[in-house]
Amino acid sequence: MNPSPEIDERLRAILESPSYRLAYEDMALLAQDDLRPLRFQLELIKPDRILEDQGVRSTIVVFGSARVHDAATARSQLDALERRQAAEPDNVALQQELAMARRRIGQVRHYEEARHFARRVSLRFQQEHRCDFVVVTGGGPGIMEAANRGAHDAGARSIGLNITLPHEQAPNPYITPELAFRFQYFALRKMHFLMHARGLVVFPGGYGTMDELFEVLTLIQTRKMPPIPVVLVGREFWHRAVDFDHLAEEGYISDEDLHLFEYADRAEEILAILERFYSTVSPETVGLSEPCDPGSAA
Repeated sequence: MNPSPEIDERLRAILESPSYRLAYEDMALLAQDDLRPLRFQLELIKPDRILEDQGVRSTIVVFGSARVHDAATARSQLDALERRQAAEPDNVALQQELAMARRRIGQVRHYEEARHFARRVSLRFQQEHRCDFVVVTGGGPGIMEAANRGAHDAGARSIGLNITLPHEQAPNPYITPELAFRFQYFALRKMHFLMHARGLVVFPGGYGTMDELFEVLTLIQTRKMPPIPVVLVGREFWHRAVDFDHLAEEGYISDEDLHLFEYADRAEEILAILERFYSTVSPETVGLSEPCDPGSAA
Protein backbone atom coordinates (compact mmCIF):
# COMPACT_ATOMS: atom_id res chain seq x y z
CA MET A 1 0.00 0.00 0.00
CA ASN A 2 1.38 3.45 -0.94
CA PRO A 3 2.04 5.88 1.95
CA SER A 4 -0.39 8.76 2.22
CA PRO A 5 0.77 12.35 1.55
CA GLU A 6 0.44 12.97 5.29
CA ILE A 7 2.85 10.13 6.09
CA ASP A 8 5.30 11.39 3.44
CA GLU A 9 5.19 14.85 4.96
CA ARG A 10 5.77 13.55 8.47
CA LEU A 11 8.72 11.45 7.32
CA ARG A 12 10.21 14.43 5.50
CA ALA A 13 9.82 16.55 8.65
CA ILE A 14 11.68 13.94 10.68
CA LEU A 15 14.57 13.67 8.19
CA GLU A 16 14.92 17.46 8.00
CA SER A 17 14.69 18.05 11.73
CA PRO A 18 17.90 19.43 13.34
CA SER A 19 17.56 16.84 16.09
CA TYR A 20 17.95 14.07 13.49
CA ARG A 21 21.34 15.32 12.24
CA LEU A 22 24.44 13.47 13.25
CA ALA A 23 26.02 15.39 16.11
CA TYR A 24 29.25 16.17 14.22
CA GLU A 25 27.22 17.50 11.26
CA ASP A 26 25.11 19.82 13.44
CA MET A 27 26.77 23.24 13.00
CA ALA A 28 24.27 24.94 15.29
CA LEU A 29 25.22 22.52 18.07
CA LEU A 30 28.97 22.93 17.52
CA ALA A 31 28.63 26.72 17.58
CA GLN A 32 27.15 26.80 21.10
CA ASP A 33 29.19 28.51 23.81
CA ASP A 34 29.59 25.48 26.03
CA LEU A 35 31.13 23.52 23.15
CA ARG A 36 33.98 26.01 22.70
CA PRO A 37 36.48 23.52 24.24
CA LEU A 38 35.54 21.03 21.52
CA ARG A 39 36.12 23.67 18.84
CA PHE A 40 39.51 24.41 20.41
CA GLN A 41 40.39 20.74 20.21
CA LEU A 42 39.37 20.50 16.56
CA GLU A 43 41.45 23.55 15.62
CA LEU A 44 44.40 22.02 17.42
CA ILE A 45 44.08 18.57 15.87
CA LYS A 46 43.19 19.26 12.24
CA PRO A 47 46.25 21.27 11.07
CA ASP A 48 48.69 19.14 13.02
CA ARG A 49 47.29 15.95 11.53
CA ILE A 50 47.48 17.35 8.00
CA LEU A 51 51.06 18.57 8.49
CA GLU A 52 52.00 15.12 9.74
CA ASP A 53 50.32 13.48 6.75
CA GLN A 54 52.17 15.87 4.44
CA GLY A 55 55.51 15.07 6.09
CA VAL A 56 56.17 18.60 7.37
CA ARG A 57 58.56 18.32 10.31
CA SER A 58 59.96 21.82 10.72
CA THR A 59 58.99 25.34 9.70
CA ILE A 60 60.32 28.87 9.45
CA VAL A 61 57.77 31.45 10.56
CA VAL A 62 57.66 34.76 8.66
CA PHE A 63 55.71 37.67 10.15
CA GLY A 64 55.24 41.21 8.85
CA SER A 65 52.76 43.84 7.76
CA ALA A 66 49.76 42.95 5.61
CA ARG A 67 49.89 46.49 4.15
CA VAL A 68 53.17 46.25 2.24
CA HIS A 69 52.91 45.85 -1.54
CA ASP A 70 55.02 44.43 -4.33
CA ALA A 71 56.68 46.97 -6.62
CA ALA A 72 54.07 46.84 -9.39
CA THR A 73 51.13 47.31 -7.02
CA ALA A 74 52.79 50.11 -5.07
CA ARG A 75 53.71 51.98 -8.25
CA SER A 76 50.23 51.51 -9.74
CA GLN A 77 48.55 52.90 -6.64
CA LEU A 78 50.91 55.89 -6.53
CA ASP A 79 50.34 56.66 -10.21
CA ALA A 80 46.57 56.56 -9.75
CA LEU A 81 46.75 58.97 -6.80
CA GLU A 82 49.04 61.35 -8.65
CA ARG A 83 46.54 61.50 -11.52
CA ARG A 84 43.78 62.30 -9.03
CA GLN A 85 45.89 65.00 -7.41
CA ALA A 86 46.30 66.73 -10.76
CA ALA A 87 42.52 67.10 -10.88
CA GLU A 88 42.11 67.84 -7.13
CA PRO A 89 45.19 69.82 -6.06
CA ASP A 90 43.51 71.21 -2.90
CA ASN A 91 42.24 67.86 -1.57
CA VAL A 92 43.95 67.51 1.83
CA ALA A 93 42.84 63.92 2.39
CA LEU A 94 44.21 63.00 -1.02
CA GLN A 95 47.55 64.59 -0.14
CA GLN A 96 47.73 62.37 2.93
CA GLU A 97 47.00 59.31 0.81
CA LEU A 98 49.75 60.36 -1.57
CA ALA A 99 52.26 60.70 1.24
CA MET A 100 51.46 57.18 2.40
CA ALA A 101 51.62 55.81 -1.15
CA ARG A 102 55.11 57.27 -1.52
CA ARG A 103 56.07 55.63 1.75
CA ARG A 104 54.76 52.32 0.41
CA ILE A 105 57.20 52.64 -2.49
CA GLY A 106 60.04 52.63 0.03
CA GLN A 107 58.56 49.61 1.82
CA VAL A 108 58.68 47.51 -1.35
CA ARG A 109 62.20 46.47 -0.35
CA HIS A 110 60.76 44.54 2.60
CA TYR A 111 58.37 42.68 0.30
CA GLU A 112 61.21 41.78 -2.05
CA GLU A 113 63.55 40.64 0.76
CA ALA A 114 60.81 38.45 2.26
CA ARG A 115 60.20 36.90 -1.13
CA HIS A 116 63.91 36.41 -1.77
CA PHE A 117 64.50 34.86 1.65
CA ALA A 118 61.60 32.42 1.32
CA ARG A 119 62.81 31.35 -2.10
CA ARG A 120 66.36 30.78 -0.85
CA VAL A 121 65.42 28.86 2.29
CA SER A 122 62.89 26.73 0.39
CA LEU A 123 65.37 25.85 -2.34
CA ARG A 124 67.85 24.76 0.27
CA PHE A 125 65.66 22.70 2.56
CA GLN A 126 62.98 21.24 0.27
CA GLN A 127 65.32 19.36 -2.05
CA GLU A 128 65.41 15.57 -2.32
CA HIS A 129 61.91 15.27 -0.85
CA ARG A 130 62.84 16.99 2.41
CA CYS A 131 60.19 19.08 4.14
CA ASP A 132 62.45 21.05 6.47
CA PHE A 133 62.18 24.78 7.20
CA VAL A 134 58.89 25.03 5.33
CA VAL A 135 57.84 28.68 5.24
CA VAL A 136 54.71 29.43 7.26
CA THR A 137 52.87 32.76 7.30
CA GLY A 138 49.56 34.19 8.42
CA GLY A 139 48.27 33.48 4.94
CA GLY A 140 47.20 37.00 4.03
CA PRO A 141 48.59 39.82 1.88
CA GLY A 142 51.73 41.95 2.27
CA ILE A 143 54.80 40.30 3.79
CA MET A 144 52.80 37.09 4.19
CA GLU A 145 52.09 36.99 0.47
CA ALA A 146 55.74 37.78 -0.29
CA ALA A 147 57.01 34.83 1.75
CA ASN A 148 54.49 32.34 0.33
CA ARG A 149 55.27 33.71 -3.12
CA GLY A 150 59.01 33.20 -2.67
CA ALA A 151 58.48 29.53 -1.82
CA HIS A 152 56.17 29.23 -4.82
CA ASP A 153 58.88 30.77 -7.02
CA ALA A 154 61.16 27.94 -5.92
CA GLY A 155 58.58 25.28 -6.77
CA ALA A 156 58.41 24.49 -3.06
CA ARG A 157 55.58 24.22 -0.59
CA SER A 158 54.55 26.77 2.04
CA ILE A 159 51.91 27.05 4.73
CA GLY A 160 49.27 29.72 5.37
CA LEU A 161 47.46 30.04 8.71
CA ASN A 162 44.60 32.41 7.96
CA ILE A 163 42.17 33.78 10.53
CA THR A 164 38.50 34.75 10.37
CA LEU A 165 38.12 38.50 10.87
CA PRO A 166 35.17 40.93 10.78
CA HIS A 167 36.46 42.04 7.38
CA GLU A 168 37.39 38.68 5.93
CA GLN A 169 41.05 38.31 5.00
CA ALA A 170 41.30 36.29 1.81
CA PRO A 171 44.22 33.86 1.58
CA ASN A 172 46.97 34.89 -0.79
CA PRO A 173 47.17 32.68 -3.92
CA TYR A 174 50.73 31.43 -3.31
CA ILE A 175 50.00 29.14 -0.36
CA THR A 176 50.17 25.44 -1.15
CA PRO A 177 46.47 24.46 -1.26
CA GLU A 178 47.00 21.33 0.83
CA LEU A 179 48.69 23.47 3.50
CA ALA A 180 46.17 26.33 3.67
CA PHE A 181 44.34 26.54 7.00
CA ARG A 182 41.76 28.86 8.52
CA PHE A 183 41.28 29.52 12.22
CA GLN A 184 38.57 31.02 14.38
CA TYR A 185 40.78 31.42 17.45
CA PHE A 186 43.98 33.45 17.60
CA ALA A 187 45.27 31.33 20.50
CA LEU A 188 45.16 28.09 18.52
CA ARG A 189 46.64 29.79 15.47
CA LYS A 190 49.53 31.05 17.59
CA MET A 191 50.19 27.54 18.86
CA HIS A 192 50.40 26.21 15.32
CA PHE A 193 52.85 28.92 14.33
CA LEU A 194 55.28 27.61 16.93
CA MET A 195 54.64 23.88 17.23
CA HIS A 196 57.09 23.07 14.41
CA ALA A 197 59.01 26.37 14.28
CA ARG A 198 62.78 26.31 13.94
CA GLY A 199 63.13 30.02 13.35
CA LEU A 200 61.20 33.30 13.41
CA VAL A 201 61.80 36.03 10.82
CA VAL A 202 60.00 39.29 11.59
CA PHE A 203 59.68 42.08 9.05
CA PRO A 204 58.31 45.54 9.89
CA GLY A 205 54.66 45.50 10.87
CA GLY A 206 51.99 46.75 13.23
CA TYR A 207 50.06 45.44 16.21
CA GLY A 208 49.73 41.88 14.93
CA THR A 209 53.42 41.60 14.10
CA MET A 210 54.43 43.08 17.46
CA ASP A 211 52.05 40.76 19.28
CA GLU A 212 53.51 37.65 17.67
CA LEU A 213 57.11 38.83 18.16
CA PHE A 214 56.76 39.61 21.85
CA GLU A 215 54.88 36.41 22.52
CA VAL A 216 57.74 34.37 21.08
CA LEU A 217 60.37 36.41 22.94
CA THR A 218 58.41 35.91 26.17
CA LEU A 219 58.13 32.15 25.63
CA ILE A 220 61.87 31.87 25.00
CA GLN A 221 62.75 34.22 27.87
CA THR A 222 60.62 32.21 30.32
CA ARG A 223 61.87 28.91 28.85
CA LYS A 224 58.39 27.77 27.96
CA MET A 225 59.81 26.88 24.54
CA PRO A 226 63.32 25.98 23.39
CA PRO A 227 65.42 28.82 21.96
CA ILE A 228 65.09 29.39 18.22
CA PRO A 229 66.75 32.07 16.09
CA VAL A 230 64.66 35.25 16.05
CA VAL A 231 65.60 37.70 13.29
CA LEU A 232 64.29 41.26 13.12
CA VAL A 233 64.54 42.41 9.52
CA GLY A 234 65.05 46.12 8.92
CA ARG A 235 67.48 47.53 11.47
CA GLU A 236 66.41 51.13 11.00
CA PHE A 237 62.73 50.31 11.55
CA TRP A 238 63.28 48.15 14.62
CA HIS A 239 65.70 50.55 16.31
CA ARG A 240 63.03 53.27 16.07
CA ALA A 241 60.00 51.07 16.76
CA VAL A 242 61.26 49.35 19.92
CA ASP A 243 64.04 50.67 22.16
CA PHE A 244 65.19 47.36 23.59
CA ASP A 245 68.31 48.98 25.09
CA HIS A 246 66.08 51.36 27.05
CA LEU A 247 64.11 48.41 28.43
CA ALA A 248 67.37 46.88 29.62
CA GLU A 249 68.66 50.16 31.07
CA GLU A 250 65.46 50.55 33.05
CA GLY A 251 65.75 46.99 34.30
CA TYR A 252 62.55 45.76 32.70
CA ILE A 253 64.52 43.11 30.84
CA SER A 254 68.00 41.77 31.55
CA ASP A 255 71.06 42.35 29.40
CA GLU A 256 71.01 38.69 28.34
CA ASP A 257 67.50 39.19 26.96
CA LEU A 258 69.05 41.46 24.32
CA HIS A 259 70.63 38.34 22.85
CA LEU A 260 67.32 36.57 22.22
CA PHE A 261 67.18 38.14 18.74
CA GLU A 262 69.41 39.48 15.98
CA TYR A 263 69.02 42.13 13.31
CA ALA A 264 69.31 41.74 9.54
CA ASP A 265 68.55 43.74 6.42
CA ARG A 266 69.06 41.23 3.64
CA ALA A 267 67.94 37.67 2.92
CA GLU A 268 71.55 36.50 2.93
CA GLU A 269 72.02 37.83 6.47
CA ILE A 270 68.92 35.96 7.66
CA LEU A 271 70.21 32.72 6.19
CA ALA A 272 73.62 33.26 7.78
CA ILE A 273 71.99 33.72 11.21
CA LEU A 274 70.02 30.49 10.80
CA GLU A 275 73.13 28.62 9.67
CA ARG A 276 75.18 29.94 12.57
CA PHE A 277 72.49 29.01 15.10
CA TYR A 278 72.14 25.44 13.83
CA SER A 279 75.81 24.80 13.07
CA THR A 280 76.27 23.45 16.61
CA VAL A 281 72.96 21.55 16.77
CA SER A 282 72.49 18.07 15.34
CA PRO A 283 69.67 17.65 12.78
CA GLU A 284 68.05 14.96 14.92
CA THR A 285 67.87 17.33 17.88
CA VAL A 286 65.73 19.85 16.04
CA GLY A 287 63.80 17.41 13.88
CA LEU A 288 65.48 18.14 10.54
CA SER A 289 66.25 14.59 9.49
CA GLU A 290 62.86 13.25 8.44
CA PRO A 291 62.04 13.05 4.71
CA CYS A 292 58.60 13.98 3.47
CA ASP A 293 56.35 12.09 1.12
CA PRO A 294 58.30 11.75 -2.20
CA GLY A 295 55.24 12.68 -4.20
CA SER A 296 54.18 15.68 -2.15
CA ALA A 297 56.48 18.47 -3.28
CA ALA A 298 54.68 21.03 -5.42
